[in-house]
Amino acid sequence: MPSKKKLLICIVGPTAIGKTSLSIKIAKAFSTEIVSADSRQFYKEMKIGTAVPSAEELKSIPHHFIQTKSVKNDYTVGDFEKEALLKIDDLFRNRSVTVLVGGSGLYVDAITKGFDKFPEVPSEIRERLNNELKLGGLKTLQEELEIIDPLYFQKVDINNPHRIIRALEIYRSSGRPYTSFLKNEKDERNFEIIYIGLTADREIVYNRINNRVDCMIADGLIDEAKELYELKDLNALQTVGYRELFQYFDGIFTKEEAIEEIKKNTRRFAKRQSTWFRKNEQINWFNYLTNPNEIIEFIRSKNAR
Repeated sequence: MPSKKKLLICIVGPTAIGKTSLSIKIAKAFSTEIVSADSRQFYKEMKIGTAVPSAEELKSIPHHFIQTKSVKNDYTVGDFEKEALLKIDDLFRNRSVTVLVGGSGLYVDAITKGFDKFPEVPSEIRERLNNELKLGGLKTLQEELEIIDPLYFQKVDINNPHRIIRALEIYRSSGRPYTSFLKNEKDERNFEIIYIGLTADREIVYNRINNRVDCMIADGLIDEAKELYELKDLNALQTVGYRELFQYFDGIFTKEEAIEEIKKNTRRFAKRQSTWFRKNEQINWFNYLTNPNEIIEFIRSKNAR
């Protein structure tokens, strides 16, 4: 009889729902380690604004891909797929279970389904789009994307110029919308996957987000953003929480307006996260207040079958 496959437990859900706390409890229960699939917690310069686990949490269980990269270095979802799969294989050498946690749906999918392969884009197309951004602003590019790829427009962060330009350059170079290159079939993985999703009523999620933003401001997010201001055009810093504070430093917003924009844009981000994950019918959903022991027992029962 062939040996049983290793198990990857994927913990997903919108921002501020409690994924970090649950992942630590699950990792302890299964005597394993955690791989982060949060696309902004990779960066060591972005600590407060990305809600990195606390020092105590990081000490309680080994975490991987937390503050290991610099915003000055390009780090793509393809890079993450390669490095994270190697790390997961390494972890599986001495344990039968590993935990993957994060709210970045694209990065979770890269590990569980495989990275989508896109065509090469001629540099002149990218340069032309960057010039259009400088001359005409982001709104014109947003409007083009909404026309040529409404599906992607609904789920992308439309205020992130790098994401908008990426989708448009794919379309202009291939004549096909970005979403047409997204995989429908999973790549074969050498491990089983159990998805655990945390959910709550929208108002609860929004209140938790508002409270988290207030805590970030109290913890020094404005000073952290000031230290990164000179690097504000880097892709890694096209991120909610930093983008709005850069606009405050530029005089576009008052401090109070910037904080409200952070809350509003984080709520929008959480809505997009929920939409992304709801399309995955394999996710087992639990209310965010569910006793972690109940979820752990559920995982044990599923894995025993």
